Amino acid sequence: MRIRLVVFDWAGTTVDHGCFAPIRPFVETLASAGVALTTDEARAPMGLHKRDHLRALLALPAVRERWCAAHGRAPSEDDVDHLFANEFVPRQLRALDGAGRLVPRLLDTVAWLRAREIRIGSSTGYFREALEAVAAEARAQGYAPDAAFCPSDVAAARPAPWMIFRNMEATGAFPPAAVVKVGDTVPDVEEGRNAGVWTVGVARTGSEVGLTAEDLATLPAPEQDRRLARARETLRAAGAHDVIDSVADLPALLPEIDARLARGGHP
Repeated sequence: MRIRLVVFDWAGTTVDHGCFAPIRPFVETLASAGVALTTDEARAPMGLHKRDHLRALLALPAVRERWCAAHGRAPSEDDVDHLFANEFVPRQLRALDGAGRLVPRLLDTVAWLRAREIRIGSSTGYFREALEAVAAEARAQGYAPDAAFCPSDVAAARPAPWMIFRNMEATGAFPPAAVVKVGDTVPDVEEGRNAGVWTVGVARTGSEVGLTAEDLATLPAPEQDRRLARARETLRAAGAHDVIDSVADLPALLPEIDARLARGGHP
């Protein structure tokens, strides 16, 4: 047995270094309802389906308290539905310019996978229209996975495993031990573990660090190390089998996973 399929996340993993495209839309969506939201709070549920992300934000104790102060009641599911459809979706679509910019050396990793006949899939927290916009920008730069699934394609989004299983079905890759999930958030890791596949967290380019490559490079080395260490620990604590800095490190890791398989190891 060997690895036959890699399922990548999008923002923070293969595109959008630091995972910025969803942040401002969440902040602006809550502001439209009279509720202030910090960027750190907006990042907290990153990786979930964007509707679930909004619901999780409104469940944060501090955000819920601000909502109650502004509206005199707790947020409801009707509020989630209204804000998602009428505020978040249009704001997210307007914020996608540049969201498909590839992370450094992604195409090198893709070429390495293609040369070994390893299929490439993807899953995301983006809704379909947003995914198609991001995927089109990525395609223009040379990145086009064999399969791309979003929450509306399945019965339940992350942390449920169904998008990974759809990728396996679409590419003919099985069993789960022959599959690797790669993503930068805790829901990515949970999705992979729930699917029973090898699960790899991404630290440097992802939402846990939350910085562009340029901004990260301007930080003093000790601060860079602190942020990266915190991101790695968060992903490991969520259950990642391995943590890498970026997808550029994947070609060095996959032979090690193949070796685990050869020794009879399983996720």
